[in-house]
Amino acid sequence: MSWEATRWELEIKELKEKGKKKKWSKEIANFFEKETEKLHRLNPAAGEYSVQFTFCQTLVDLPWNEYSKDNFDLKNARKVLDEDHYGLEKVKERILEHLAVLKLKNDMKAPILCLYGPPGVGKTSLGKSVARALDRKFVRMSLGGLHDESEIRGHRKTYIGAMPGRIIQNIKKVKTSNPVFILDEIDKVSKHFHGDPASALLEVLDPEQNSEFHDNYVEQDYDLSKVMFIATANTLNTIAPPLRDRLELIEVSGYLVEEKIEIAKRHLIPKQLINHGLKKGEVVFPKKVIEKIIDGYTRESGVRELDKKIAKVIRRIAKKIAFEEPYNKKLTLEDVREYLGVTEYSKERYQGNDFAGVVTGLAWTAVGGQILYVETSLSKGKGALTLTGNLGDVMKESAMLAHEYLKSHAEQLGLDPEIFSNWNAHVHVPEGAIPKDGPSAGVTMVTSLASAFTQRKVKKNLAMTGEITLRGKVLPVGGIKEKILAAKRAGITEIILAQENKKNLEEIKEEYLKGVKFHFVETIMDVLDIALLKMKVENPVSLTSQ
Repeated sequence: MSWEATRWELEIKELKEKGKKKKWSKEIANFFEKETEKLHRLNPAAGEYSVQFTFCQTLVDLPWNEYSKDNFDLKNARKVLDEDHYGLEKVKERILEHLAVLKLKNDMKAPILCLYGPPGVGKTSLGKSVARALDRKFVRMSLGGLHDESEIRGHRKTYIGAMPGRIIQNIKKVKTSNPVFILDEIDKVSKHFHGDPASALLEVLDPEQNSEFHDNYVEQDYDLSKVMFIATANTLNTIAPPLRDRLELIEVSGYLVEEKIEIAKRHLIPKQLINHGLKKGEVVFPKKVIEKIIDGYTRESGVRELDKKIAKVIRRIAKKIAFEEPYNKKLTLEDVREYLGVTEYSKERYQGNDFAGVVTGLAWTAVGGQILYVETSLSKGKGALTLTGNLGDVMKESAMLAHEYLKSHAEQLGLDPEIFSNWNAHVHVPEGAIPKDGPSAGVTMVTSLASAFTQRKVKKNLAMTGEITLRGKVLPVGGIKEKILAAKRAGITEIILAQENKKNLEEIKEEYLKGVKFHFVETIMDVLDIALLKMKVENPVSLTSQ
């Protein structure tokens, strides 16, 4: 017998020996036996042999019914989550609830959690903490830009270069059928002529179906029901509705300055010291220095940019140590300016309201909340309405609604109806390079126009958010926590919200609300009564006679 033939026999024998040790069902065992027999009949020199051998190897390498033992010490789990993450109380409670039920029932189908919120708030790293708390293996799979359905379901093995989907590949890699599996950036999955990966994910993420997940390459149903899937997303708008329906949504919103300071002390600074080869005592960040970096050099809901700035400071110090140059071990505000340069952001972006027609609004973006300004100026004309500032269709419609509402309620505001026929209104939202859209600027638009036409300034340190209707109703909007954080960062002390948004404040911790007075309104007239100062700069009626 030739050496090649002996090697061939040994390979098949080794596969069969591995197969006997597997914990798979009788059905899978019979299927594997048939596939190895097929392999045995093939000539090792034939091209089909390597394809069939790789297939059998994949079958035997998959951890069929092999599970790691869960650690159900809930006190330890809470300790691990608290060690790794400061804040995020709601998320931690939800994870501990899941562990508690799993401990009591022991066969619970894993729910599909979806952590959504701005970048840098710790969604992905939270999955690592869950895996550590449970003593499970950890898998991270990035879905950003995924457009090929076969990445999820695999290729049929008749194709050249066929391989299993990435779900099965990762299960094979960690050698256990119950890892914590992070599906990162699920909101960035895109359609393509190669299929719709979001639809392929439906089977993976449905607890009723994923016990029989069918991968095209493996050809046999694989049980994913014990896998703990955790999806992450920046926004829910781009997730397909059928897929969103299968997810249990948990919001992970931004941090307060106080929380960022604690995160920097506990996690970011120690991590960067290790990364740059520095010892604990070689550099000290006082609280006022961390606060200066947060306020002056970052503008984000999460802490990713803060982490980069801290790394930059430590890098500069590492250079001084390497060159044996003198430096302050305890950093000062002057040191921060030397290492990071001129302050990038002013602490309070609130620009005041020295002119009638300027109003502060609150907006939600994928990177958290921010304040925006709406400016209105009047010019002699025929009553035209001009809109600028890179506005989307919804925002343009809000401005038109606001204009029409004021026309129909001119007398209630003490305006001569003729004013709208003799003066053009120009509404502008600054930062024109940034696209803006959404209905939540409705109340800001109507207040800005009303302020310009009545020449009554807007109350100082006031911001607002809410959708409006043609009948004058103020409707609730989303992203309230992010908007409140943005307002606090900007030094806003009063916020106008829709009456129906009052319930959203019950879910927000008290420290987020401290120092801010809230006005809850039902109609546009309520908004104008609160926002516009009684004293007028100029009699509005005189505008019609000019």
